[in-house]
Amino acid sequence: MAPPNQLCLVLVIFLSVFSLSSLSTSAIIPKANVSLSIPSSQLVENLCNSKAIPNRRFCLKALSTPEVIAAVDTTQLGTLIMKLGAANAKATLNVYNEIIKKPGSPQALKALNCCVEAYKYAILSFEMVSSELVEDPQTANYDVVVIGPEIANCEKELINAKVQAH
Repeated sequence: MAPPNQLCLVLVIFLSVFSLSSLSTSAIIPKANVSLSIPSSQLVENLCNSKAIPNRRFCLKALSTPEVIAAVDTTQLGTLIMKLGAANAKATLNVYNEIIKKPGSPQALKALNCCVEAYKYAILSFEMVSSELVEDPQTANYDVVVIGPEIANCEKELINAKVQAH
């Protein structure tokens, strides 16, 4: 089992990447029309209430799926969150792929292609981290940490190209 501090760092990075995304929450988390009144597990409550989590409401909303709420330990919680991260990255990738189909400037196309590559990378990383959490938590930590700069670069490219998500 991953030590709680390492797992917390992995989860904080995941939540930070997706709470700061330039797309709307509904584009990042499909079916996010979940009420915050859904009961959460003590594991989720502890994670979302940690000082390292910048947006408690987002954390609770993102982790309100029945599977995550049913997690019995931090390793299972981390694995489920990484699977959620992969699914959310796939949904975001689909949004970028749809935007690319619309006419736009060469700068916008370049920025969108950068984002497509970043989210492909994020999907692979989240999927890989799911197994690494049990086998090698330090490698899992690194693999999640490197997702952040990829997504930040995507966002920077979108801003510089003045691409708007509609």
